[in-house]
Amino acid sequence: MFSADRMRLVVLDRDGVLNKESDAFIKSPAEWVPIAGSMQAVARLNQAGFRVVVATNQSGIARGLLDLDTLGLIHAKMRDALSDVGGHVDGIFFCPHGPGDGCNCRKPLPGLFQQISERFDVDLAGVPAIGDSLRDLQAASAVGASPMLVRTGKGKRTLGSPDLAADIPVFDDLAAAVDQLLKVND
Repeated sequence: MFSADRMRLVVLDRDGVLNKESDAFIKSPAEWVPIAGSMQAVARLNQAGFRVVVATNQSGIARGLLDLDTLGLIHAKMRDALSDVGGHVDGIFFCPHGPGDGCNCRKPLPGLFQQISERFDVDLAGVPAIGDSLRDLQAASAVGASPMLVRTGKGKRTLGSPDLAADIPVFDDLAAAVDQLLKVND
């Protein structure tokens, strides 16, 4: 899947993959609660030489539910939780826009993935992208990344979507997806 001279990168959605999902949005650091094993899964990717980045829609900003400072505090809590288990993310890319704002960065559009490609100067073809919603998978597919679905967060609902491609690999959670990635890339 990866050549020795190519950057090993994994793109993760945040809510529903790293932390528990909320239909009412994650609006404060107190509401950000990691999914069991997800922080350790990121640390395992780091230890195996992968760069890990987060690509997340955060329309709560456009909806007035939180501001950029609060989002920064949420991400600081996430970074601290990762650090506590020896992990880190190499970047957090987010879309602050609402569904009707017409931006290119709101998944399922590929803008966040294009920003990642530009920032790291890497072609995302074949790069694993792990999400829990159809829009995560569609954004990954739009840039040639390899989408993977987890059943956590909105994943079980996504499994019932008629638009879900039959060849998308499905895992119970991020830890199980990372198990497979590390097995394939040994």
